[in-house]
Amino acid sequence: MKKLLLFAVIISGFCLTGFSQAKKKGVQTVTILTPTVQCESCKNRIEKYLGREEGVQKVNVDYKHGKTKVSYVAERTNIENIKTAIANVGYDADDIAANKESYDKLPNCCKKPEDGGGMGH
Repeated sequence: MKKLLLFAVIISGFCLTGFSQAKKKGVQTVTILTPTVQCESCKNRIEKYLGREEGVQKVNVDYKHGKTKVSYVAERTNIENIKTAIANVGYDADDIAANKESYDKLPNCCKKPEDGGGMGH
């Protein structure tokens, strides 16, 4: 009887661990290259915009290194949607170019240096 009870407890532990891992499996974290992000204003703009996207849980833009780290629920969105959202704000995201209309509306400090923008201008 004790062996049966011990076996049941062990099996329950494995089942709970399996459920816990399945839950975590749905959240993924990716790093997207965002080389056109210039400043704190760009960072805030992207983080605010992506924060409203369905499935996105956490966003961290590192404009000094040109990278954006995003944690998202895989069942609600995917990396392509996230990259498109960044492009729609006006910034390049990996292989997706910034939306031209959105880029044109960015403040001058948030534009590429070759377009007369950047923090020095």
